Amino acid sequence: MRLLLVEDDVMVASGIKLGLTDAGYAVDWVGSGERAEEVLRTESFDAAIIDIGLPAMDGLELTRRLRRPGMASPAMPVLILTARDALHDRVQGLDWGADDYMVKPFELPELLARLRALLRRSQAATTAVLSFGPLALDTAGRRASIRTDDAEQVIDLGPREWTVLEYLLIHAPKPASKDKLLQALTGWDKEITPNAVEVYVSRLRGKLEPHGVALRSIRGFGYRLELHAQ
Repeated sequence: MRLLLVEDDVMVASGIKLGLTDAGYAVDWVGSGERAEEVLRTESFDAAIIDIGLPAMDGLELTRRLRRPGMASPAMPVLILTARDALHDRVQGLDWGADDYMVKPFELPELLARLRALLRRSQAATTAVLSFGPLALDTAGRRASIRTDDAEQVIDLGPREWTVLEYLLIHAPKPASKDKLLQALTGWDKEITPNAVEVYVSRLRGKLEPHGVALRSIRGFGYRLELHAQ
């Protein structure tokens, strides 16, 4: 999952970005509403975390603008962060297009839980567990498993294997493009080639196909999860 963090305080942004990255998200950070608006016109994200107290254009105005036609992701979930605890500010943020609201200071586990809930709603998922046939991915517990007739086998996944599989599960049974998978794997500050997606898909195949879950290549596009008889 690719996130946009809009926060002008470098120390706060660094801490949030580190926590989100450790949780498996690809995070891009900008320090102003103007830069965020520019980015959102051309690039897609799965969610945005926006501080209200930005210089010049504040987070409320940015949220209002990103809901306009012409943005790359006008329906993207938005989580507002602020030191303001007044009812008026909370109501205005929600009225202008925010999906959730957190008051600083906050604990990282709550931020992650609220973010997971927003992402589930945006993908029309009602549970933290994504499943496909015998495969289950617990996004809250960070646990992948395969069900068999008489047991459950835990599947050990690296961080980027997890990201690829989570994206495929969210979009199953539809295919996911290689470009979107690449975006989900990395942000601006890391270089990763399209061939890297093939590497992680290959590793996932080795772990899943013996259990009847296949990753089918869609020529010139990407990949799709399918169920195969063992």
